[in-house]
Amino acid sequence: MLTKYTPQLVHKLNLGFPVLSDPGQLFLEQLGVVFSLPAELIEIYKGFGIDLERFNGDKTWRLPLPGQIIVNLDGVVRNVELHTDHTQRPEPAEALRLLKKL
Repeated sequence: MLTKYTPQLVHKLNLGFPVLSDPGQLFLEQLGVVFSLPAELIEIYKGFGIDLERFNGDKTWRLPLPGQIIVNLDGVVRNVELHTDHTQRPEPAEALRLLKKL
């Protein structure tokens, strides 16, 4: 399923592959990788003009943990790298290396 912003992102970045989204973050919730922002942080986000209610399409103010989950075509999870610190992200070169092994 797509959010209203998914086609815009695909066009803006000129992506040559499909992008999936998780409206309501139901799948992320099943994986246990979504968290609710505390009230103080919501106010900080709003101060920067970040409106997760509008972007996510609900009033939950939830975000996924930053990272990546690599799943093969059979639906088997092959790699998980998640961080509670949003400044730590998986290296793209490492992700490509892992994808090439699938």
